[in-house]
Amino acid sequence: MTKAAGPVAARERVRAFALGLPGAVEEFPWGESVIKVNKKVFVFLGVDDGSHPPGVTVKLTDPEAHAHALSSPGAEPAGYGLGKAGWVRIPLDEQETPSFELLCDWAEESYRVIAPKKLIAELDGG
Repeated sequence: MTKAAGPVAARERVRAFALGLPGAVEEFPWGESVIKVNKKVFVFLGVDDGSHPPGVTVKLTDPEAHAHALSSPGAEPAGYGLGKAGWVRIPLDEQETPSFELLCDWAEESYRVIAPKKLIAELDGG
């Protein structure tokens, strides 16, 4: 597994990966970067101005993936009641930040929960 070079690099790599998924677009509601598909957020990237600790927030409804994400150092259910719906915030400034591949797996899992079936079929090559 490839460790990200640091929080900024990890955030940028997850951002680039998420934007490569079919139909994904970046928007900036509340001054934060979010990646959406079909007008729905599937990755929250927060702000990159240093005012808040870097992290990514994804929706993981698979119980095993959700539990695995929450086992990351500093990870927690997302605020504003989103945690109850499976959203997990994973900090990127911890010593044991998950690998780039794992962060992208979680971003893809979140995409699959949010995206319409037509785009998931496109992702799967069909």
